[in-house]
Amino acid sequence: MKRVLIFVLILLSSQLFAQEVVDKIVAVVDNEIILKSELDFRALDEASKRNIDPQNKDLRMKILNQMINDKILYAQAQIDTMKVSDEEINQQTDYRLSMLSQQYGSKENLEKASGMTYEKLKKYIKDELKKSSLVQKLIENKFGRVSVNSEEVKAFYDAYKDSLGMVNEKYTIAHIFMNPKTGERIQKAAKEFAEKLLDSLKHGADFATLAKRYSNDPSAVNGGDLGNIKRGVFVPEFEAAAFALAPGQISDIVKTQYGYHIIQLIDRKGEMIHCRHILIKPKSDDKNDLETIQFLSDIRDSIMQKKNTFEYYARKYSDDKNSARMGGELGTFEASQLEKQMLEQLVKMKDGEIGFPKRLDISNDVYGFHLLKLIKKVPQHRADLTLDYDEIKNLALQKKKNELLANYINELKDTIYWEIRL
Repeated sequence: MKRVLIFVLILLSSQLFAQEVVDKIVAVVDNEIILKSELDFRALDEASKRNIDPQNKDLRMKILNQMINDKILYAQAQIDTMKVSDEEINQQTDYRLSMLSQQYGSKENLEKASGMTYEKLKKYIKDELKKSSLVQKLIENKFGRVSVNSEEVKAFYDAYKDSLGMVNEKYTIAHIFMNPKTGERIQKAAKEFAEKLLDSLKHGADFATLAKRYSNDPSAVNGGDLGNIKRGVFVPEFEAAAFALAPGQISDIVKTQYGYHIIQLIDRKGEMIHCRHILIKPKSDDKNDLETIQFLSDIRDSIMQKKNTFEYYARKYSDDKNSARMGGELGTFEASQLEKQMLEQLVKMKDGEIGFPKRLDISNDVYGFHLLKLIKKVPQHRADLTLDYDEIKNLALQKKKNELLANYINELKDTIYWEIRL
């Protein structure tokens, strides 16, 4: 989510920056231009990260060359008639605009911050997303099947092992996660509130007003409007209900993993629908929290008494369905990738040990409790071809792809017009 917002904010900020300076063209690539304001913003952004002068000539030239390379690839993507789905781009655009509207509080605030109308900003973001998607598709088509064999991985390791440095301590972990909001009493309260809202809608209440006031979804700021979405994006329960509606029709209560929805279909064109919804999420309380903690404690006792295995209980009870299928295993992580509370628990544990129930915050309004198991701890060590083969293989593959891409761009520069005008 953060990466999405950062991407859009960079686009938005560069547009604002362009409005504040007298612009000039600093490079031309095929039918595209690069403005000084764009280069200035990119340089300022990169310089702030590295704590250096944004007017540094080497920095600015490096960034300008990267911008030229991006446009070279975009030009080739057009020559190769690469295509991306308009539906997919529209969906991404609507989603990102929804997130920006939520961040700024409303469409009006977003327009004021950007200095553009909502429609103009939408077109700008859509155009940039389309260009980026075309370039990524070109790269994927050219290099998506590139691989490295064991000899190449070993050669990479032998060449760079002294510069690979130390590999941080790693933890292979599993958990059994339970969301208190799955309790029957909590679910009943959420459903009853959703039913009251549905009754209000049936008696003439305004859908957008109720969504803004009561919906627990980010789309609430837009009156619950989800924009144009193609089939296959929503969770199955939501999708089945939404696609079964006629334009203007309001659904009954629809339960999904996120809570209870009321859906209204605005329009439909083939496999694309435009709809809005009100989401009521079950809200936990202290009583339900204590019941969940006790249940997890009972599971831990059963494991310690060897009544059954951690993997068995994870598959049976964990609300984290992705890891539940793997017996609760989450994977291997470095300390920097783990939340502070989780790391503080793990550093005190031995291989195979199961901790006591602890709270785990998923997002601002989603949390639960889990039993954490330390499967294996690997101390900090120098990069080792056997211990760290997968990571070294990924590094070798990325180096190979980068070299192939650089050569490809150099070849394109002989056939696609480009010029620096600094």
